[in-house]
Amino acid sequence: MTGRTPGPEAQDGGVTGPEAQGTAEPEAGGRGLVGPDARARATYLIYRGLGEAIQRVPEPVVDVVAAVVAEVMARRPSGPLPVRARHLRRVLASSSPVVEPDPEVVRRWARRSFRGYARYWMEGARLPGIPTAEVRDRMFVEQGYEHLQEAMAAGRGVVLVLPHVGSWEWGGMFLAAEGYPMTSVAERIEPPALFDWFVTQREAMGLTIVPLGQESGGAVLRTLRNGGLVGLLCDRDIVGNGVEVTFFGEVTTFPAGPATLALRTGATLLAAAVYSGPGRSHTGVISPPFDTTRSGGGLRRDVARITQDIARQFEGLIRRAPEQWHLYQPNWPSDRLASDRLASDPAPGDAVAGR
Repeated sequence: MTGRTPGPEAQDGGVTGPEAQGTAEPEAGGRGLVGPDARARATYLIYRGLGEAIQRVPEPVVDVVAAVVAEVMARRPSGPLPVRARHLRRVLASSSPVVEPDPEVVRRWARRSFRGYARYWMEGARLPGIPTAEVRDRMFVEQGYEHLQEAMAAGRGVVLVLPHVGSWEWGGMFLAAEGYPMTSVAERIEPPALFDWFVTQREAMGLTIVPLGQESGGAVLRTLRNGGLVGLLCDRDIVGNGVEVTFFGEVTTFPAGPATLALRTGATLLAAAVYSGPGRSHTGVISPPFDTTRSGGGLRRDVARITQDIARQFEGLIRRAPEQWHLYQPNWPSDRLASDRLASDPAPGDAVAGR
């Protein structure tokens, strides 16, 4: 998820895509109090300090802070509300394709989604400091846990695909406590010291984060060939070289990595989501295995078929809690055109209707 500063974006497994370029960590006393090194150092210290402070603050206080942050995000004149409203309009329209969702209803759903997004970030900051026993007590897998257990027992590895719904990291920490540690791939962020701190925090939760780059594909393949679990968020094609799918009634692209990995390694392919709630708890849902048998029509055709199946499964997972779908960037070609138009000639009605 770009458009938010504090953390890297989970990727499609590093099967394709160049590694983001980093810069050396700034040294203390380097070039004075101004310049890129000083700004990078300040960014690192601010976000690390905020993260560590949130871990020490009582949870009710964090809830209040999250509500305030959500309101600020939703009210920013140049913020992501119009794009968010476009996404939610698609979800709501797919539930009732005959009736166009009322623009005011869409706007209320969009504003509500910011509260869930703020909760996601606050929980993510607190999670490394939450005892494992508490994470397990506050996690309930409503359906499909047996699919993961059976797939892991088979020893061929598991590719677990997830949409940006709820709190996947909470689910990752729960699975690590259950004996299923997850490996994921993340885009590097600046400064490098902040990314390194992020990785260390996730390691404390039992998650292995592989930086996106030329080596990430090999790391993921080794995990699967050793019978491990790889978790990939893949409802957004960041690199831009993905497979065309129909997603909520409109053509866009999804990463080809998950389907390619499953086909080439024989790993079981599952979809999952971890919803925030009820209350302070979390609810997990895991799908039955996707059909990854080879059709004889070639790898490319099989990848396209399976990736479309993933998109269809994600639609159901997102419809269950649209306000918890944390995607605030253009995700369809028409979104990018609309964003360009709003940037050049914003109209008051667009921000409300999300058109």
